[in-house]
Amino acid sequence: MTALATPLRALLAVGLMALAGCAQTPARTAEEVHGLDGPVTASVETAAVDPVEQNPQPQLPTTVVDVQGTSVTVDEASRILALDLYGTTSRIVFELGLGDRVVGRDTSSTFPEIADRPLVTPVGHELNAEAILQLAPTLIITDTSLGPWAVIEQLRDAGVSVVVVDAHRTMENIDDITTQVGAAVGMPGPAEELAERTRTQIDEATARIDAIAPDGDRLRIAFLYLRGQSGTYYLFGDGSGADSLIEAVGAIDVASEVGVTGMKPMTDEALVAAQPDVVLVMTSGLESVGGVDGLLKQLPALAETPAGDNRRIVDMADSQVLTFGSATPQVMLALAGALYGVDL
Repeated sequence: MTALATPLRALLAVGLMALAGCAQTPARTAEEVHGLDGPVTASVETAAVDPVEQNPQPQLPTTVVDVQGTSVTVDEASRILALDLYGTTSRIVFELGLGDRVVGRDTSSTFPEIADRPLVTPVGHELNAEAILQLAPTLIITDTSLGPWAVIEQLRDAGVSVVVVDAHRTMENIDDITTQVGAAVGMPGPAEELAERTRTQIDEATARIDAIAPDGDRLRIAFLYLRGQSGTYYLFGDGSGADSLIEAVGAIDVASEVGVTGMKPMTDEALVAAQPDVVLVMTSGLESVGGVDGLLKQLPALAETPAGDNRRIVDMADSQVLTFGSATPQVMLALAGALYGVDL
């Protein structure tokens, strides 16, 4: 990668923004946005992996101190597993140009380039030690979002280098997650470039959303985590990651507004007090409660909110909605399109 690559990428992004502005979608009024009704699926047409380097040569061995304060020496990265709840780390490894070294995947890693890799979380998001060891990984990059943690300890005892990155996912720490993964594979420079490229694309998406979102009377959104089989209903609030995504698309996170921090069991009182205009859910969660009709039946308090009254339920695939990384710009545009009734 030449020294001019990053400035050229930035210049290209500015040019594309200028071209997009020529055929810009008109801004939506608050009346238009609040007048929408009915459920919508926010669909992300996942962009192809675009490595920042072709045939990269990681700088190994390298020693890193991970987010748990553990000093880890990585001697080789010929067989990599990058595992987390949202498929963020695996996508970063591919974007760094190391996709051919990835030997397996987690349930949330569903982008086409990784789809043929063996699954090491065959039951939901539960790590399977036997499935992992059969792949003979030399490096595992993970966080604390998957378990059981005893599996990670077993892998370390087996001599596998394990680097733990931050499990927190927000719009604000995408750069940090990217550089943590880059450090683990001995590619700190390319990781910085990838982080800068992603940030430029996020800025472009933000500009496009700002251009169509109403100036005032912003949509009020509640993110609900649903698992109908177990009767699980959680509100995601301040610091959950959902709050930063909602704010990034020009809306108000009502759970944070009523004092919900992190992920808390939903109560009828909190939901009614929040008065969301839109409820945002994961697609599989909505399916687990029997769709919109089932959700309204199981949560009758929802009918006492504008979202329930207008059936404004927006769903997005589990592997996309809270994936904070190089796919975030596409997620932002898809969600904004669903919220504002436009095609971005």
